[in-house]
Amino acid sequence: MVGQQGWWGRSLALVAVLAVAGCSAVDEAVSPTDADGKPSVSASAGAGGGQAADDGTLPGVPGVAQAREELAGLEVTAHGSMSGYSRAKFPHWAEQDSCDTRETVLERDGTDVKRDDECRAVSGKWVSVYDDEAFTDASELDIDHTVPLANAWRSGASTWSQEKRKAFANDLTLPQLLAVSAASNRSKGDQGPDEWQPPSKTYWCTYARSWVSVKATYKLSVTGAEKDMLGEMLDTCTA
Repeated sequence: MVGQQGWWGRSLALVAVLAVAGCSAVDEAVSPTDADGKPSVSASAGAGGGQAADDGTLPGVPGVAQAREELAGLEVTAHGSMSGYSRAKFPHWAEQDSCDTRETVLERDGTDVKRDDECRAVSGKWVSVYDDEAFTDASELDIDHTVPLANAWRSGASTWSQEKRKAFANDLTLPQLLAVSAASNRSKGDQGPDEWQPPSKTYWCTYARSWVSVKATYKLSVTGAEKDMLGEMLDTCTA
């Protein structure tokens, strides 16, 4: 895995050239301007949201062995305080080649996606990996942060600079953003894997690998219960 220092330098360089334009539960109230139940996300890779991975369209999903190694290396500690938390401290929905991140992820995760002149998805087909529901209306989808912003705040992001939180909220190079059903996203809220798991158990392996990758890259901590459940979810992997 790329070292945090090298990664962070590249993230800052990319963020610097992007114009800021702008998924719920306990931590993430629905904004009238947000299309998602959880607050919005985006800003580091180019349009397309990173390279397609073996696990659907998610970029940067590690193999099982790597995920187990990364999980073993995560700091285990109790959740930190939510004092001072605000979604505004994680700027999101940045512009990417005339589209915002929501539209970038919708195109990446869908098939036969067509956009209007304002870059909004007006047709296409999507399958929500959390619950195996199929959709043809983009308005019924949310863009989920694999590791919710409030969870990140409680596990280390409260000490970050605003720029680093922006990079986290907009990361399209890691398996951090994906298009899922609004119902599953809002059921998840800010909960960790010990509190909420994707209804579709066939996705547990990818979900755990994705969660571990994001936390390891950003040096975020996990609770004991969170680590135990991630291990159980990795045990569902067949390879």
